Formats: sequence, structure tokens, C-alpha cells
Amino acid sequence: MNVGEIMTRNPSACNPETKLTEVARIMVEKNCGAVPIVDKKTNKPVGIITDRDITCRTVAVGENPLNLTAASIMTDKMFSIESDRSEEELLRLMEQKQVRRIPVIDNAGKFIGIVSQADVARKLPEHETAELLKVVSKPSARAV
Repeated sequence: MNVGEIMTRNPSACNPETKLTEVARIMVEKNCGAVPIVDKKTNKPVGIITDRDITCRTVAVGENPLNLTAASIMTDKMFSIESDRSEEELLRLMEQKQVRRIPVIDNAGKFIGIVSQADVARKLPEHETAELLKVVSKPSARAV
């Protein structure tokens, strides 16, 4: 199976200028924990914001999220994967980078989907899902 068969197609995305209130509203409406941030002109992913980012990078440090945009807190050192890559490559990348979600791009680098742990759980065998969860959930060196 390839990434294109596992991913969620056409998920919501925002651009760097989007207000955090809009990012959070999308998370509530779509019942998701992350929103990819894409360049308006190129539709290429430039970052990602999780619900945890909003809490830890604004509220926890005394910032008012009502005054901020996606660019101010997005993770810009993100990883993406092409839709024609194998499930093995996908799992290896998610495990290596310890990420729970990964944007999917086409051959031109344009954002076309996202793969989450839930997508993996729905489409791949239990043992692969369990191993991904185990590896991604390990405390990273940066969290220690």
C-alpha cells in the first residue's frame, strides 16, 4: 500500500497569515488535532500547528492567542512525504522523526493530504500501528 491510499485527502489547511482563532476553529469543526500551514501562492506546506502548540506556545507563556497568526507559532521544521511512497517509508519517517501526523505532497511538492496515526490504525495491520504508537510515544531527547 502506498501513502496515497492511507492518507486523508483534501484536509483543511491554513496559510501563515491565518489568525490562531481560525486555526483553532478549524480544529474544532473538523475534529482534528493539527492543521497544516501552506503557502498561499504555491500550495506547498511550510509548517504545521497542533492543538498542543497553541497551548504550549501561547497560553503557557503568557501570550494572547487572539492576537497571533499561524506564522508566529507554527512548527516550520516539518517533514512531508510524497503520496507515491510506500507504507514502510511512511512508518519509518514517522517513527524516526517521532511525529503523529505528516503532510502528504504530490510530485510537484504541493499539499494534497495528511496521514495521522488514526489513518495508520484504520488502514494498516495492528502490529504496524502498535509499533508506530510505541516508537512515537517514547520521550524524545528534547523532552528530557
